[in-house]
Amino acid sequence: MRNLIIASCLVFFTYHASAQGCSDAGFCTMGAMKPDQSYSKQIDFKLRTLELNYYRGRSLLSPVITAITADMTFGINDLTAIQLKVPYQMVSGNLGETSGIADLSISATRSFPIERGAVGVTLGGKLPTGKANIEKEPSELGPGGDYPMYYQTSLGTYDIVLGTSYINENWLFATGIQLPIVHQNENDFRWGHWPGYPSPDYINSHDLANNLRRGTDIMLRAERNFRYVNYNFGIGALGIYRISKDEVYNFRTDTREKLDGTTGLAFTMLANFGYHINVNHSLKLIYAHKVTDREVNPDGLTRHDVLSTSYIYRF
Repeated sequence: MRNLIIASCLVFFTYHASAQGCSDAGFCTMGAMKPDQSYSKQIDFKLRTLELNYYRGRSLLSPVITAITADMTFGINDLTAIQLKVPYQMVSGNLGETSGIADLSISATRSFPIERGAVGVTLGGKLPTGKANIEKEPSELGPGGDYPMYYQTSLGTYDIVLGTSYINENWLFATGIQLPIVHQNENDFRWGHWPGYPSPDYINSHDLANNLRRGTDIMLRAERNFRYVNYNFGIGALGIYRISKDEVYNFRTDTREKLDGTTGLAFTMLANFGYHINVNHSLKLIYAHKVTDREVNPDGLTRHDVLSTSYIYRF
């Protein structure tokens, strides 16, 4: 009964939170860069895990984003593991509703035990499931046309992800880079597609992202954990710096242009709590609050707060 109450509380708080997942394109939870990692001197990556993650949150505008992610880790040997993340995303806002399988993540992580800890190295990638061009149906608000990026379930890019981390019984430090290499984003949202919407200012508050080419992100994570027999908790910080400008197609001038305000730091403070029901079953709660952000965000990824809960099964 106690375990059931704890699980119900975690789900309740997640459902009512104004939150979503990482404000980056997903690489801050890949492989060696994943938060709230367990540490053991007897490292055994043969133990396969299935993590079911649920979050529901609000964007900077009206869209509410809900996602359910299956996060699977497969051990190859004692020191090597493969991670696959498959998310299903649903968006509902003033302009309509969209849903579908979001971009897939796959990565391989190699662990190198050292004195008093371990170093992990991750190589992976993001695979698009669409071209970020989901369209709305014609209505009294205007003719058919693409939804803005907040409503798109895919970013429309193939990305390479590289990362490394150091972990011991108390600390986790991780850094990584995400580099979009193939762009198939064909988003063509335009303010003029919504002439019937009652608030032009609201329509204009959606950043244009026509044929978006995202810039490169660099991540740095630091986390302090406190571990006990049946539970653990921790605090940390996550910084994501976009080092190159986002680029879009300007349909008014028929040219491509790099956007000012799309580079810079997005800084987030985090807290996590985990409860271990037994050897096979665990629950995890992570909350993050955005402290600073970039001025312009045409990719539609920015969130003020993050609250996610996970159920983890270890085989």
